[in-house]
Amino acid sequence: MKIINVPDMMCENCVSRITKALTDADLKFTVSLADKTVAIDGCDQCLQTALSELEDLGFTPEAAK
Repeated sequence: MKIINVPDMMCENCVSRITKALTDADLKFTVSLADKTVAIDGCDQCLQTALSELEDLGFTPEAAK
């Protein structure tokens, strides 16, 4: 699992938008509003795709080290 921090995820609407975008991108993932994270189940390319999708939605994602 690769973790992405999404500090500007604030509400269930954010979760819905993220879920739709990452589902449409054919990624396997889980979203945690409580932790403000997205966990990606996949390779480095999957991580880059997820980061790009989140940026396109207007979020400021950061891959956890």
